[in-house]
Amino acid sequence: MQTSTSEDKIPVVGPTSSPQSNREGLYFSDGRRKVDYVLVFHQRRHNSIRQSFSRSRASISVSHDRLSIVSNGNFRQSVGSHSMAGLGGDAPEGEAVNIDEVFMELGFAGGNELMEPAEHEMRLIRQEFEANLLEAGLEIERDREFKAHGPSFTRLHAPWPVLCREAEFLKIKVPTKTSYELKEESGFGSSMSNVWRKLNQPFQPKVPNPDNGRTKFLSHCFSRDKLNLYNITSKDTFFDNATRGRVVYEILRRTVCVRTCQTIGISTLIAKCVYDAAFPLHDGDYMAVEHMEERNDRQVLHEEWARYSAFYKYQPIDLVRKYFGEKIGLYFAWLGVYTQLLIPASIVGIIVFGYGVATVDTNIPSLEMCDERLNFTMCPLCDGACDFWQLSTACGTARASHLFDNPATVFFAIFMSLWAVLFLEHWKRRQISLSFSWDLTGIEEEEEHPRPKYETILLQKRQRKQKNKKQKKKSEPDKQEEGTVTGKDRWRQKLLSTMAAGIPTAIDKLTWKDRLPGYLINVSSILFMFGLTFSAVFGVIVYRIAVSALMAMSPDPETKSNVRVTVTATAVIINLVVILILDEIYGAVAVWLTELEIPKTETNFEERLILKAFLLKFMNAYAPIFYVAFFKGRFAGRPGNYVYVFNDYRMEECAPGGCLIELCIQLSIIMLGKQLIQNNIFEIGIPKLKKLVRALKNKGLAEEEREEERPPQQWNLDHALAPFEGLTPEYMEMIIQFGFVSLFVASFPLAPLFALLNNVIEIRLDAKKFITELRRPVAIRAKDIGIWYNILSGMGKFSVIINAFVISFTSDFIPRLVYQYMFSQSGTMHGFIDHTLSYFNVSSLKPGTAPHNSGDITVCRYKDYREPPWSPDAYQFSKHYWCVLAARLAFVILFQNLVMFLSLVVAWVIPDVPKTIVEQLKREKKLLVDVFLREEKEKFQLIQSLFAKDNTLQPGSNVLAPGPGLSIPGRYSTLPPGPTQTPAGDGAVPRARCRAASFSQFSRTIPPLNENENSKHTAV
Repeated sequence: MQTSTSEDKIPVVGPTSSPQSNREGLYFSDGRRKVDYVLVFHQRRHNSIRQSFSRSRASISVSHDRLSIVSNGNFRQSVGSHSMAGLGGDAPEGEAVNIDEVFMELGFAGGNELMEPAEHEMRLIRQEFEANLLEAGLEIERDREFKAHGPSFTRLHAPWPVLCREAEFLKIKVPTKTSYELKEESGFGSSMSNVWRKLNQPFQPKVPNPDNGRTKFLSHCFSRDKLNLYNITSKDTFFDNATRGRVVYEILRRTVCVRTCQTIGISTLIAKCVYDAAFPLHDGDYMAVEHMEERNDRQVLHEEWARYSAFYKYQPIDLVRKYFGEKIGLYFAWLGVYTQLLIPASIVGIIVFGYGVATVDTNIPSLEMCDERLNFTMCPLCDGACDFWQLSTACGTARASHLFDNPATVFFAIFMSLWAVLFLEHWKRRQISLSFSWDLTGIEEEEEHPRPKYETILLQKRQRKQKNKKQKKKSEPDKQEEGTVTGKDRWRQKLLSTMAAGIPTAIDKLTWKDRLPGYLINVSSILFMFGLTFSAVFGVIVYRIAVSALMAMSPDPETKSNVRVTVTATAVIINLVVILILDEIYGAVAVWLTELEIPKTETNFEERLILKAFLLKFMNAYAPIFYVAFFKGRFAGRPGNYVYVFNDYRMEECAPGGCLIELCIQLSIIMLGKQLIQNNIFEIGIPKLKKLVRALKNKGLAEEEREEERPPQQWNLDHALAPFEGLTPEYMEMIIQFGFVSLFVASFPLAPLFALLNNVIEIRLDAKKFITELRRPVAIRAKDIGIWYNILSGMGKFSVIINAFVISFTSDFIPRLVYQYMFSQSGTMHGFIDHTLSYFNVSSLKPGTAPHNSGDITVCRYKDYREPPWSPDAYQFSKHYWCVLAARLAFVILFQNLVMFLSLVVAWVIPDVPKTIVEQLKREKKLLVDVFLREEKEKFQLIQSLFAKDNTLQPGSNVLAPGPGLSIPGRYSTLPPGPTQTPAGDGAVPRARCRAASFSQFSRTIPPLNENENSKHTAV
């Protein structure tokens, strides 16, 4: 690209005094062209700025050390340079226009402040980038004032030709003029639908609906040759703001800077700090006006979606998708489906919990544990300091355990496993329905540009290759001195090298060898993180053991009686704090590890980041719960042969009522604490704190603007908001919650209820964050929720295995069944507690471990299935143990196969695509075929009429095609508009390549040859 003075001119405007502040700051200074995108960069030095009128500066030539800035859109084209053609045609010809020029001193030899080399380089990169944006057809505007410090805004507008061109490239589907009525149900189904619609009316948001909901317009990929098919009432509103922002972003993403730096795309320039930010604008202020008709989409969403008082209403998903794009719309649709399906799960969980409450007074094992007359003397809980104790003192724990460990829990575990399958199947149907209504069916995967980090490392690799080649050439001996190469051979070598230079070499890319160090660091770091998680869990275990021993030595009897409750509660709180801290650390580590892998595209980066973050956070959140569920008390040993930690502390055992009640406490506190703290501190407190910090930083600038009495424009307000950083944290929070709901639900039936209450608030909290606290993200098309669905599906299958083992090995459900049907004399649960307790001879205790006041006790009891001391195989596992173990393993196999079979039945019964969608797709396909056939028929008839007129003008001619000098000029004509020249020596007319005729070629005036620069394509 040749450097010219026209490329150094950046369009600017002065302060606007148009009515309504340029229509709420959403338009250029002329009040007609929308601001579709904003680029922000900071001035980091004091510039000497001199302003003057153009009439007094017309004779001054700008040197290479000055940046001349002329206004855009407020002057005639004759005043501007040739590169600004098409940008300044808004002023009437007869009107005198004042053009402002700002001359920025870039540094002279004498006395003036010198610009830093980095700043000078960035300014040149911005100049080239914005010049390329002008060549791509975008229109640019910038403020006249340049601050010594602070943000400067470059506003972009995509005119109609650019929108049409990019919409055709991106294959954006738009509605056509053809519409059809959706098929209505008849008979009993219709009456039921009407009743359901009336019942749902109070829960529907008050969102303006242009159609009545029963009419659907056919949609088709936009094409500039078929403009007559689309219902274009206004070129300014045909493409909504989200689509316009996406179109501009696509141009920004592929625009290159070749002369100043080998980079492509705005994301690379932001990574290199050339620009600080780039974002589309919100639709004005979010505070609602009184009249509903005057509200913009942002105000409607704030009133009907982002308020806590609207918690009972459905989400306006279509409006969310229209404003934020399909990717964010799918997230909120998924969250809504998940929250809705938590309602039946919560109801069933409450019923199961109510069953436990209702039957706690008739539960025979609990009554036996609370009966003081049975007088079960239990072995000491610790060595030396602990005395023998009575089982009846654990009456409260046994009664609380029955609330969650009862026969209804097994039913609930099966129900929740089927619920997870039903949720995924329902979401697939909902997703396909949304894809159909949002015209996402049949969209292709878009080609992604490489990430800035990938480009940088690839450039370094190329530079190393070139350096190695130069060094290799220098190190080679000079063959010419040896005389081994003759002149003929030298000429042949030059010819071969020249031919090889014309052959394109293979495209450079990073191989596994380049990524090997990153992979090694990834594996070792993840293993280290796993070790850190297990170390945290083990540290809490040591804390529980040590504190239990210390509290047992206390002389206070009340302290001794509350040892287990105190230790369990404090240990869970410590676990919760550790989990929250490690969560933040693991999130940052996952980003760092993913960067080391050097993914090529943003999609690859996001998928790898999600997998790493999920793996680390899953282990962090569930490691303490897995320990309590499957490991606690399994390796503690028995009296006289306990397992010790650090040779001093005994491994902890489960409570007399079983480990399930401790698992319930652990799960409930971690789940509730994690949700409450993350919602109130991380999602509300930290964003408000960041907003306060940004407000304090911009306080000086705000005071200056207040002194100048300039109201802040929309781009100033949006720049003060927090940048959108993706949906990964939002999804991750819900996925971890889904694990709490599905994995260990057998131990805590109220988990779906607490998840439902949290999600009702979470939806409105996220909505408020997107509407009021975040910059508007670029609308991104997406057909599904991506890798998150695979994670959900995997967790649903994993939950079946976990719940089977929780019921079999953690609860007492299987031992009770085995006792009742194999060992009970009466076929009831009477005598179950005595059956589960083994005997131990106190005299067999090791020296120093016996209680100080043992009294006359010779035998104590402990919970296990072992032979009594008077048996020949004393303290060995009894046959009861092996019967119970076999029953537990059989239940695991039976439960898994039963639930998996029922899941397959549910997935088979519920089709992925609703029947109505299949019928509508067939109908739309048939209607589209009819529309195109009708259009082709009209084209053919029109061409026939034109040829018939031509034949009437030339009655003796039998040729049905126009002559060589009368070629019909069309938009895609492959021949020049002038007379076609025949090749020398051949009298035949050259045959033109046949192309389909376009109806627009004959229904509108033929455009002039000198096409506007705004419709030129970007060369990439």
